[in-house]
Amino acid sequence: MIDVQRLRVLRAVAEHGSFNRAAAALHLTASAVSQHVAALERGLGSQVVTRSTRGVSLTPAGRIMVGAAESVAAEIEHARQQVTELGTGRVQLTVATFTSGGRLLLPGALTELTAAHPETVLHVREFEPEDSLPLVRQGAADLALAYHFDGPLPGQSGSGPALEWTALMDDPLHVVLPEAHRLAGREVLDLAELAAEPWVLGCLRTEAYLRRYAERAGFDPEVRGTTTDYFFARSLVAAGMGVSLIPSIALTPQVPGLRTVPVRPPAPARHIGVATTGHRRAHAEVAALVRALQRQAAEPAGH
Repeated sequence: MIDVQRLRVLRAVAEHGSFNRAAAALHLTASAVSQHVAALERGLGSQVVTRSTRGVSLTPAGRIMVGAAESVAAEIEHARQQVTELGTGRVQLTVATFTSGGRLLLPGALTELTAAHPETVLHVREFEPEDSLPLVRQGAADLALAYHFDGPLPGQSGSGPALEWTALMDDPLHVVLPEAHRLAGREVLDLAELAAEPWVLGCLRTEAYLRRYAERAGFDPEVRGTTTDYFFARSLVAAGMGVSLIPSIALTPQVPGLRTVPVRPPAPARHIGVATTGHRRAHAEVAALVRALQRQAAEPAGH
């Protein structure tokens, strides 16, 4: 029989990349972590990690066991929630969301949910998709309002329960310029027309995306400002620091002194949706919230 604690230890080793860091996270000694991993390997008859001067990495067998550990952790968390609900008679629902999507879509959806299910106790946590999606896999969040750019959903290929993705809306990115800029009067812009401009970013994850589109347009963007807040980024643009690329749902509230111009198709865009796992999606409250988010996204103000 495989010991659940040993799986938990292996999962921590995989997450932190070393016995020492895993031990600190688990409040154990490095020796105890090593012993748990060794005992797991003896029970399996297979090596699960390789040790080197650069740290610890998983073997193929180790990756399989970490996937099992993620699934076990999610099931235990799911069972814990069910027991809590039995004791209190109230459903606990945890929603992870990114800032701009949550600001636009969540208030109306949560109002609709609580009107239909007033016994639901709601918890909202702010995370970017690379952090929120693992929480859904682990059972620490019931669903995540998230986004992705081109390519697969972040974390979709990870270990643990499979994520179910419900698309809500596309969120095109627009060029934001000072209103006195020579291109501010244009109806649409090619990114190539901004090759000589300095850039300000309102999301650190946007930089790689901007660089990819800029490469297609034949230039290397000069980034002079990076923030984690789109409103702050637009304020810097208004102050003359450069231009920016901002998702449409992050263009409010208005910042004086700016013009917003669409990018000529094929325009860069974020794809917004809801990630859940199958056993959580089956809960009436989770399914109701997903439907409410779909209705919010379909409203004219959601586009």
